[in-house]
Amino acid sequence: MIYVGIDIAKDKHDCYIVTSDGVLISDNLRITNTLEGFNTLYSIISSNCQVASEVRIGLESTGHYGINLENFLRTKGYQLTVFNPLAVASFRKSQTLRKTKTDKVDAKFITTLLFNSDQTPTALVSDEIRELKSLTRHRYRLVGQCAKLKVSVSRLLTILFPELGTLIWSIHQKSSYAMLLEFPSTHDISNCHLTKLTNLLSKTSKGKYGKDKAIALKNLASKSIGINSGGTSFELQQTIRIINYYLDEISILDKKIKELLIQMKTPLISIP
Repeated sequence: MIYVGIDIAKDKHDCYIVTSDGVLISDNLRITNTLEGFNTLYSIISSNCQVASEVRIGLESTGHYGINLENFLRTKGYQLTVFNPLAVASFRKSQTLRKTKTDKVDAKFITTLLFNSDQTPTALVSDEIRELKSLTRHRYRLVGQCAKLKVSVSRLLTILFPELGTLIWSIHQKSSYAMLLEFPSTHDISNCHLTKLTNLLSKTSKGKYGKDKAIALKNLASKSIGINSGGTSFELQQTIRIINYYLDEISILDKKIKELLIQMKTPLISIP
């Protein structure tokens, strides 16, 4: 039985390899995060132990940096144990009082933890779960970026039309964005044709807003303290266009996520 501890990094990985009898095979093997580097590691492991079931490999859970190496080693038949970085850090502190932390030292501690641990190998995550995990995290990031843009819209309207929120349900609703894309300043709103504004509001609000709301908006805009700034109005329009783009992409992403869930036949989508 041989034990392999791997400290994962972006461009390279440090490896510490030892047998169950304590015979050191390599204490300073550094491989690049490339196919050549992966093959170098595989060559050393296989030359010392040709039976994949007698090889234990441990590494930290470090996000996306180790995915390719994990996949490579699993295709070679090896089982991996993935440790929580906090567990590795805690084990390191228990073994030494010195604040020594290098990639080489970390690889050795991972091997030692693997050697002393009775943990079972980490189960292989299915392709569907891996994709779902990636897509939902991607969605979280998109929603976060969209939220930041909405804050910018609020800031710009404080300058251009601060009274708008008192007359409508939300400045971030579809009808509000449609109006501001067409008429980005109080000067534009107060001087626009009533019929055009009425039709725009009615269509984008699905009939919720009509002529009365259009009249109220024109009157409010004519009395607004907001400034008439071409540059700020352009920034508002562009920000809204970017938000609408994000919302469209999130909608497409939601459909993709739902397709994966249907393929997985999970009961999650049956929950109200």
